[in-house]
Amino acid sequence: MSALSLLLNILWIAFGGLWMAAGWVLAAIIMAITIIGLPWTRAAFNIAVYTLMPFGQKAVDRAEYTGIENAGTGPLGVIGNIIWLVLAGWWLALGHLIMAILFAVTIIGIPFAWAHWKLAGVALWPIGKMIVPADDAPLRYYGPR
Repeated sequence: MSALSLLLNILWIAFGGLWMAAGWVLAAIIMAITIIGLPWTRAAFNIAVYTLMPFGQKAVDRAEYTGIENAGTGPLGVIGNIIWLVLAGWWLALGHLIMAILFAVTIIGIPFAWAHWKLAGVALWPIGKMIVPADDAPLRYYGPR
């Protein structure tokens, strides 16, 4: 992790990142208690860690990262994402969007607003995503090979 990422993560924690990570941990605990939500518990804990320190990491499609098609993105993944969206995703995404709007008001807060915006997307549709170091994230290339 670079010095800039470390500094941004420290500022992130001080200015509200800790609360959003706590929201993810709460969602994971609620999912674990329900027993039916156990498949989402580990993912919610992983995303809680990502929410705690988002700078220097990136959420990527598992299929794109591993090169294996249908890695959590098939029909069961879609059903799982819909269930997640109804049970926990919408309120986590709403929290991230509110924080993004609040941070976007200031120029200094724009990097934090952008991080919350990305986390809102992960909150809505987490199945099929992986958290990887930003340096290891695949670059999208749509040109000829």
